[in-house]
Order: sequence, then structure tokens, then C-alpha cells
Amino acid sequence: MAPVRLFGMAVPCTTSGLVAGISTELRRHASIFAVFFLLAAILPGASLAQLEPRNPGPRQPVELELVLAVDTSSSVSPEEFDLQMLGFAEAFRNPSVIAAIAASGKSGIAVSMIQWSDNRRQHVAVDWELLIDEASILAFADYIDGTPRFLDGGGTAIGGAIEFSMNEIAHNGFEGRRKVIDISGDGRANQGAQPDNLRDLAVLQGLTINGLAILNEDTSVQNYYLSSVIGGSGAFVMTANDYESFSAAILEKLVKEIGSVPIVQGPEPGQGGKPAPPLMARDRPGALPPDS
Repeated sequence: MAPVRLFGMAVPCTTSGLVAGISTELRRHASIFAVFFLLAAILPGASLAQLEPRNPGPRQPVELELVLAVDTSSSVSPEEFDLQMLGFAEAFRNPSVIAAIAASGKSGIAVSMIQWSDNRRQHVAVDWELLIDEASILAFADYIDGTPRFLDGGGTAIGGAIEFSMNEIAHNGFEGRRKVIDISGDGRANQGAQPDNLRDLAVLQGLTINGLAILNEDTSVQNYYLSSVIGGSGAFVMTANDYESFSAAILEKLVKEIGSVPIVQGPEPGQGGKPAPPLMARDRPGALPPDS
């Protein structure tokens, strides 16, 4: 009986020949098959398409790209983490936030949430989602509700959180008219690169960094965020006296952030951390002059 070709080899067309040919090929490519089966074990249900590099293609235009960067360092207790997640979820269910997103335009906004602590410890908690109608907004709130704490403990590396967020925005497949990183936390950076250096780099790339300073442990965190964390067009800091008041603060912050209503302008690069004076509504570009 004529031989057949198997994996590029000519083998006898018999049971023993076919078995020998398959066995030989498995030995030749043992490492490839081992990697495949290892990935299948680690990622149950993953398809080959999921394991291929993602090609995002053209970036989808949106009004706003927003990273919600949540502090999960050692200063944040489990109860305080839960209060943060509850506050974010309730905010995205609030009619004010839903209305702000609807008013932003037909293209909607793209939002993700990360958790951060040490300089090399950041994790995407909720991946990028396009929020364009009430159903997608409420679904995003549900994702936040189901988000566990991926990082537990560690230092406070605000610079690492900014750098990670910048990379997320650069590779998310969206192109926003505005790009914002929303940093919330209760302390100063005590690890990694200084946040003002990363802040300046982000501003040069056209990003805005806003802050929510939680004052339960250190009331000077607000001034630290003003001088060393926030920056860019219309940047602002809001405060929560403690985690119990986080929900009200993040609701107001998101409405202003999505609606692009600045409270105080952040420092521009090269100002040595000195905050700029408040930017009133009448000072914004395109604002109508006051009534005479």
C-alpha cells in the first residue's frame, strides 16, 4: 500500500505506521504542545482566538476615555475598599451620571477601573467598556459590584498608577476627545517614581489627571494632590472626609468629570508643583462674557 504524508513525512499507510508517525511528530513538537495544554489548563474555556494577539484596528472615537484608579494599598481596609466599590457602583446608577453620559454625545465614553498599590502592583479590575446608553451604564455598575479586591496591601505608588493608566489609555482601542485619569486615595506616595514627574509626562501627552483625596488619615492629602498629582486641562481635586462620605464625593466628581466642568485648574508641566489659580466657569475657553 502506498505511503501517505503526515505532518510533511511519508509514513506507511498502516495502523502501526500512522501511530509511529504521530508519535514522532509529538516528540518533535513536545514543547509547543506542552505550552498549549498548559494555557488550556490555566484558561479553561479559552479558544485559540482568545490566545492570539489582539489587533484593535482603527481606534473608535469617543467623547471621553476615563480610567478610574482605585487605591488598594495597605492603608485601605477591607471595609473601606467595599465602600469605594459601593460608591462607584451607586454613582453609575445615579440619574445624574446617566444624564451626563447621555449629554456627552452619540459616541459615548469609554471607562475602565484599575486597582493600584506598590510601584509594580496594578491590576485591571474592570476592562474597558463603551458606555453609550442606560443599559451599558447599568451593566458597568454591575461589573463594579462584582469586582473583588485583586491587590491587598503594599505601599502607595501614585506614580506607578499614573504610568499604568497612561499605558491603558494608549492601548485601549479608543480615541477620546478628552482623556482623563481619576486617582482616588488616602495618602501620599511613599514608593516608586514621584507622581509629579509622571503627571507632567501625562499632561504633555494631552491627558488630564483629577484627584479625589480621602482625608481620614491625613488632612494634608488634598494639598499634596493639588501640588503633585493633578494636572492638565481643567484638572481638579475633590475631597471626602472619610470613606463613609466617599459615595457622595465620587458621584459629584463623576458628574463634573464627564460633563467637563472644572473646579480648580491643575499645575502645568514645569511649574514646580505650584498649583494654578482657580479656573472659574467664565474663564473657560468659549464661555460667554458675564452680563453687563
